[in-house]
This record gives sequence, structure tokens and C-alpha cells, in this order.
Amino acid sequence: MDRLLAMTAFVRVVEAGSFSAAARVLGVGQPAVSKTVAQLEDKLKVRLLLRSTHGLTPTEAGMRFFERARVAIQEAEEAELAARGAGAGLAGRLRVSAAPTFARLFVIPFLPLFLARHPALEVDVILDDRTIDLVAEGIDVSLRMGNLADSASVARKLATTRRSVLATRAYLERVPAPRVPADLARHETLALSQLDNVWTFTRASTAVSVMVQGRVRFNAAEGIRAAVLADMGLAIASDWMFAPELAAGSVVRVLEKWTLPDISLWAVFPTGRLASAKARAFADFVEEIMLQQQILT
Repeated sequence: MDRLLAMTAFVRVVEAGSFSAAARVLGVGQPAVSKTVAQLEDKLKVRLLLRSTHGLTPTEAGMRFFERARVAIQEAEEAELAARGAGAGLAGRLRVSAAPTFARLFVIPFLPLFLARHPALEVDVILDDRTIDLVAEGIDVSLRMGNLADSASVARKLATTRRSVLATRAYLERVPAPRVPADLARHETLALSQLDNVWTFTRASTAVSVMVQGRVRFNAAEGIRAAVLADMGLAIASDWMFAPELAAGSVVRVLEKWTLPDISLWAVFPTGRLASAKARAFADFVEEIMLQQQILT
């Protein structure tokens, strides 16, 4: 039995909460994970997991082993990286999650450069606008926008970007651009949900909130982007979301004398784990791309 492999399997089972979830993380079959953990228990001559219809629960001995094994695995990964040397690059599999729109604009087009720097690295990109469970899904680093729902998350801010009210020139040829927030009442507005129907602006010390009544709402940012580009109306969006069109002039900002809260891009790492060298390198790379694209405030 490979001791480090067995420790890794056990740690992933505890983190993910089941053999099947750990198997997905490890990229192997569920029976193989179950057998490996059973062999580990036989070798240690102690029960590490309590199995029931409600799931898996570490025993007291299992929790002690888990805490030390998790650190040992991270140390082993860092030791391998140090032995190979910085010039050898990273190796293995990196699982990244990101919102589809952001990934299409600022991750996927630049992946060839990242992979060229690290020829021994494989990358799984999971596209999802939802906030997913990083441990259960085996995600090494997640790129998220806005306020983090979990204040206990291990996160690093990569960039902060401006938010504006945006529309295509074609739309504004049909309906005159709003000059003050109250003018939004006569415009088609595009929102992410019914909860996004109050837009708050500030100017100097003045704050103004406007209730908008758009007829079309979306559950993902990709829908907002597509609708704006289809000349369907105005939307609040980050500059990065329409960076190519803003540069080309086909999409323009309105109400520029009024400001909206900025929005931040975060690299979020699984809680309870040290961020791997692969995850940190990818976060560095995304930060570099955002800086190059001048998507910063």
C-alpha cells in the first residue's frame, strides 16, 4: 500500500463527505477509494470512519489522523515542487471554477499561455455562476465576483473593477440616453433577478435609489451580456464584462456623473486546506492578465 496515496484518499473522503465525492476529486472509481481507506484502517489497526446511512463521520482517532495527514500531504506537494525547481514548472491536475462570462473573456483565451509555462500541468475548468462547494467538487481555486458569502473563506483579492450603466449605441439611438437616474423609468433595464430591481447611485454626498422595471430578467451574467449586445436595454455591469465592446465603442457608459459601488474579483481557496502551489500560481496568472488588460480601478 502506498502510504501517501492512502493518506490522500482518506483526507479527500473526510473533506468531501463521501467515498463517491472523493473519487470524483481524485479521478478514480469509488470502489478503489473505499478499498484504499479500508486498507489504511487495517494497517493502522484503528477505525478512522464511522459509516452509516447518514454518511461518513471521522472517529476521534480519524480526526487526529486527518489533521496531521492533511498537513503532510501539503508538505509533500511543496517538497516535490521545491525538488523539481521553479524552472521545472508545476505538474498534475488543477481544478478551477469560474463564471462562464468571465472565463470566456479572461480565462480561456489566456489558458494556452499558462499551459505553455507549465507543460506538465492539466487544468479542469468548471463553468458555473453558482457558488459551489469547493471541497465537495474538488476545486483548487475559484474565481468569484462581488461580496463573498462565506466570511470564513480563504480568499485573495485579485482586482477591483468599475461598474457602470451600459448600453449599445444602437439601443441609445432608439431611446435617448438617461441624464439622471430617474430617467431610467422610461428605459428597458436588464437585471439578474427580481432582487436586482433597485439601483443605487451616488454623486458627491447624494445617494439616489431607483426602482427599475425591466421586462426581462436573467439568472446568469452571460444572459445580461447577450441581451445588452442584442440592443435590448440598459444594464449595470462591470467594465471587464464588456471590455472588448467598450474599447471598440459599440457599448457606451451612461450616467457617468453618477457612481456605483465597485466590484472585486477574488481567488477563493478551499477552507481548511493550504492553497496549493498550483492554485497560487493560477491566481497570480489571472491577476497578471487583469493588470495587462487594465481591468482595475
